[in-house]
Amino acid sequence: MGSCWCRRSVCGEISVPDTKSFTGARVGVFFGGVSVEREVSLRTGAAAAAALRRRGYDVREIDIREDWLGVVKDAGVDVAFIALHGRLGEDGCIQAAFELAGIPYTGSGVVSSAVSMSKVFSKRLVAAAGVPCVPDEVYEGSRLLDAKPPSFGFPLVVKPEQGGSAIGVTIVRDFSEWEKAVELAARHDSRVLAESYVEGREITVSIVNGRVFPAIEIVPKSGVYDYHSKYTPGRTEYLIPVRMDKDILERACEYTCRVARTLRLRGAARVDYMVDRAGNVFFLEVNTIPGMTETSLLPKAAKFDGISFEDLVEEILFDAGLSK
Repeated sequence: MGSCWCRRSVCGEISVPDTKSFTGARVGVFFGGVSVEREVSLRTGAAAAAALRRRGYDVREIDIREDWLGVVKDAGVDVAFIALHGRLGEDGCIQAAFELAGIPYTGSGVVSSAVSMSKVFSKRLVAAAGVPCVPDEVYEGSRLLDAKPPSFGFPLVVKPEQGGSAIGVTIVRDFSEWEKAVELAARHDSRVLAESYVEGREITVSIVNGRVFPAIEIVPKSGVYDYHSKYTPGRTEYLIPVRMDKDILERACEYTCRVARTLRLRGAARVDYMVDRAGNVFFLEVNTIPGMTETSLLPKAAKFDGISFEDLVEEILFDAGLSK
């Protein structure tokens, strides 16, 4: 059995920043936002701000809820640490505001963020790059009014086309659950995605500035990795090292590098996969601003690899820039 073989590996052809210092710079940690992931963002931002203060940075915490352009323009900071999740914060919008304001910011750029936020667009691109994806069907406009189950059949997963934290996501076992699942997803997005459900194990692989961290297996006690399982301590087991065959973990690591190159990811990102009973690895989605709460996966992987939370946050800050 294999475990953490890929630790300390670095993806080739990915821009890795030179270690630099923002000593003396005013660091704005932007968090909160207006998406359904606001509460998670508040916790991510508070944790990142505290870590940066412990490292001696001059930090300003900015809870952004309205007049986003005005807040960015008047922030009075030299560099932005983005701790926003979901709509407006992770989809390229706030990144564009920082570009217009000329304020270097952490994470991926405008186009990369927008494409990665779209489950459909990101899947199409990574699939073209040779990363396996499950069959899916997209419903929008008139197709949502009388949505028919996809031809690949049940079981399947119905989810909003954008968004995170498993909000609006339903595992559908048969036709009796189909209509309710589509209605739930449609409350959160005008575009709904139905994907073939993979019976197996879920793993996630984090990457920071081109460095791939050990995979983590996600084992929710309820059997479903929903919002409560994600953010309620004790509701989910996170197994690291992952007890899987070396070949499976090698493929997950290689796919993560391929996803990062294809989507032009910068700073920190996390890629989620399902592994079926035959050992096939399927891309699920990419998170361009991973959570940094007490139950978040990126800090867990970094800690296992010998990197403190403070080092991790500072490493993300090192890649702040413009025109990504």
